[in-house]
Amino acid sequence: MYKEKIILTPKDILEKDFKIDARGYRMQEVDKYLDVIIGDYNEMLNIIDKLLEEKEQLLNDIMHLKQEIRTVKANFEVAKSGKDKEVTNVDIIRRISQLEKYVYGNVDDEEKDN
Repeated sequence: MYKEKIILTPKDILEKDFKIDARGYRMQEVDKYLDVIIGDYNEMLNIIDKLLEEKEQLLNDIMHLKQEIRTVKANFEVAKSGKDKEVTNVDIIRRISQLEKYVYGNVDDEEKDN
């Protein structure tokens, strides 16, 4: 992503040749300075790569956390809607009655077959 915006590579800097003038700079000083620039440039590219990897990992973490939030909200809504309905004695008696019909209904059906 960022590498497309960077024009020079460390190799380009290293292989750059300058024309020599009578009043030109000392080549050794230019070479030393370019070596420092190349080192910094390499370090910058390494930092960018690490930051891009970290960014990708953080985006994945965010995506997973958002999914967990959605799940928790859904579970909360289900739990909340269950708490809004107050269980009364009549509800309990109906449930027991249904269970008795299920349990004893099977027994009655077996007795009828014999």
